[in-house]
Amino acid sequence: MKKISILLLAILTLSCVSKKKYLALEHENGEIRSELQKTKVEKEDLEAKFARIEERVETYNSKISSLQAENDSKLDVVENGTIISNDAKIKMRETLTHVDAEKLSQAKTLKDSMNLAVAYNLEKVINSSELDNEEDFGVSIDGTVVMISIADDMLFNTASYRLSSKADPILKKLADVINSEESLDVMVEGHTDSRTINTDHIADNWDLSVLRATSVVRKLQDKYNVAPEKLIASGRSSYQPIVDNDSSDNRAKNRRTRIIILPNIDKFFALMADES
Repeated sequence: MKKISILLLAILTLSCVSKKKYLALEHENGEIRSELQKTKVEKEDLEAKFARIEERVETYNSKISSLQAENDSKLDVVENGTIISNDAKIKMRETLTHVDAEKLSQAKTLKDSMNLAVAYNLEKVINSSELDNEEDFGVSIDGTVVMISIADDMLFNTASYRLSSKADPILKKLADVINSEESLDVMVEGHTDSRTINTDHIADNWDLSVLRATSVVRKLQDKYNVAPEKLIASGRSSYQPIVDNDSSDNRAKNRRTRIIILPNIDKFFALMADES
């Protein structure tokens, strides 16, 4: 009987200890679950905060890029009102790497550098057009002004302001040069020799020189799609001879049409900025 009592007591004691351990483990398990849930919530919160931070960083980077792009394309007024952007400056510097070092050393201001860049681009276009290789052509570049002199008999019949069929290939090449660059103005000058002229349709050499310039301008506009706002027609009569009018050969040299290509520098670099 005594042994049975001891055994029951041992079982009860063991049962109580196991229940205590169970309750303790249950409590510990609850705490772990609670901690895990808390950690999970904190993780989700951190992930949400991180996503918001990434979004803000992306927004800031976008704003910085936008401001940088705006700054690069922004037009600055410098040196006597010259307008140029950072993008245009970069393009200009790239062009100037091809310019003759001696010419480049003479550029003292930004305007000088811009002139050199424009002159280089125009000279490249002229050379690629092969205009300077044509007989009875004269091409010269003074600063940023390109002057093309065309002999009278390549464009007109004697004492006439009507263009001959020989003029078409020449004017086509000339139009290609003009149309290759939007920032150009083109003055067409008619020049005569010193012999006087008076007909039913032509009053004098002033009249003849202006009519010839106008004929060229009309053909460039109507047949070769040169924008009319680029064109200027001018007559110089016989008052700007290149040689004395003392022989038939010299008079032939003085009868000429001169094409003066004038780059609009502000427009040239504004266009460069727009392309960027």
